[in-house]
Formats: sequence, structure tokens, C-alpha cells
Amino acid sequence: MTPAYSRRQILAAPAAAFAITARSRGAAGKPMRGAFPIMATPYTGAKELDYEDLAKEVDFLDECGAHGMIWPQFGSEFAKLTKDERMRGMETLAGASKGKRPALILGVQDPDTEAAFEYAERAEKLAPDGMISMPPKDAKSVDDYRKYFGTMAKITKRPFFIQTSGGAGGVVPEIDMLVDLARQYPNFGYIKAEYKPVIERVKKLVANKPPIRSVMCGFNGRSFTYEMRLGTDGTCPFAPCADIFAQIWDLHVAGEDRKALEIYSKLLLFINLEDVVQGTRQYLMKRRGVFKTMVSRQREIDLSPEEIDEIEAAFAVLKPYLRA
Repeated sequence: MTPAYSRRQILAAPAAAFAITARSRGAAGKPMRGAFPIMATPYTGAKELDYEDLAKEVDFLDECGAHGMIWPQFGSEFAKLTKDERMRGMETLAGASKGKRPALILGVQDPDTEAAFEYAERAEKLAPDGMISMPPKDAKSVDDYRKYFGTMAKITKRPFFIQTSGGAGGVVPEIDMLVDLARQYPNFGYIKAEYKPVIERVKKLVANKPPIRSVMCGFNGRSFTYEMRLGTDGTCPFAPCADIFAQIWDLHVAGEDRKALEIYSKLLLFINLEDVVQGTRQYLMKRRGVFKTMVSRQREIDLSPEEIDEIEAAFAVLKPYLRA
């Protein structure tokens, strides 16, 4: 079995990469670069949020070598969580992440902007490494976006990722606005770039460093290696393959792009499978011993033997590169 590349091998990054990383560090000194998985949300058999497994996911991501972790976002089923669950979940993660390597980024968006500000105020008291929010859905203009993030800037001075997707329909998060916000509020120069056309916009964001400090992409890392070559600072993928994404990033930083591409070509099998077999990520979180169940609040998961065989076949290709 081919061994995973060691930490010693892949952390020998060139000085230029170190300089870029230094500019994108958060207030606590943790780089806002690398693989920042969107954490999955675990449930009991009765569909109650399982806080024990949520804390266990932090240990898993730390063992995987993830550089950061984000909760709750779309991939965390945040819209299915109650206010109390989100508040308690943030507290759980704040406690579980102490002393761990990954940077903790707490998601504070909500369809109700006042509720979003309340989440941000609570998150600030928990002292995460950063926060993230989609633009407000009830916005009518770009100026509404500016006001929203301006209010957030009064709540926190921590690194704050602006997720460009998920906002109001028809209101474009213009590049000029993002750059202006980064100039006015330096801690808002962190972008999760998902608004289409993604690649075209990523190039413009990267060209505006500084004041833009970090540009990450999402969409499960579907074009991860291309984005890295364009100068992005990482990706926000799904959690079950966090160690694979982290290893690809570490190899890239170390100048081992050919090895990174080799592993990524195998990871694509799994990324593509998620579109075909609903419940793939829940299956793998249980399969890897992180969660007790495959329960989701978005859908009922009842995988057929054929679907399980296909997941296992794709997972087998990744086994040589697992860290946890």
C-alpha cells in the first residue's frame, strides 16, 4: 500500500509561500489558508443534534491535518438547525477546538439579519479564530450588503470570511464592493468565492491582494488544483475527506504539484460520486468512525447494496492517503 506523504516531506514550503501565509494569518496567528472543511452535522437516531459527535469531529479534523474547520454552513444543514442548537453547537466547538491545530471559523448567517448579528455577538464571546457569513437574503442592493458587513465589522475584529453565494437573488456581490470592504475593514479581506463565474472572479480577487487577504473556493473542491494554480489560498470542501484535501494543499505549498494532482485525480472519483449517490458523505462519516449514524434532516438516507459497493470502491482508492 502506498503510504501517505509524511508531514516532514510536505511541509518543506518555499520562503515565498511562507510570506504569503504570513499576510493571511488571523489575529490568533493561525493561517487563513489551506483545507477548511465545512463540518458535517451529526444526529442521533431520533434526529436530535449529537453534540458528542460534533466535538469528536474536531478531533477527527485535527488528526486529518485540516488547516481549519467551518460550522455551520450549507454542508452542515444550518437551515435545519434551531437557534438553540446553533448556539450550543458553537459553544461545543469552541471548547473542543482549544489546543487543536485547525482554525475554528463559526458561521453566523441567518435569513433574519438581526438573528445573524446575534449569532455574531455570541460567536465573538466564544473567541473563535474567525467567522463567516453569506450576504443577507433580504437585501435589495449592494449598499444593503455593505451595511450588513459594516455592522458585522462593529461586532468583531477577527478574520471574517464573506461567502459570496447564498445572498439575495439578483444582487451581485461586486468585486469592487469586496475590495472596498477589505480596505475599510482589513479583517473582512477574507473571501469564500462561490458566486459565478467563479474562476473569472477569483482571478480578479487574487489580483487585488492586498487589501484582499485570502481567497478560498467551495463547491466540494471540484476545481481545487486549478484554483491553487491561480493563486487561491485554499478550499472549503466536505469533511469526510479532509485529510485528502489537506494533503493536496500541503503538497502544493511544498512545490509538489505533480504529486498533488495524482492524489486529486483519485479524489475526483469520490467528489463525482456525491452527485450520484445521495448520502455518500453521511455514510463515510460513519464509516470512518466519526459519527454514530447516517441520519440527515435534509433527506432520508437508505443506501442500496449497490450504492454502498460504489462508495466503498471509490473510498478504497483513497485509503493509501488517509491520515486518520
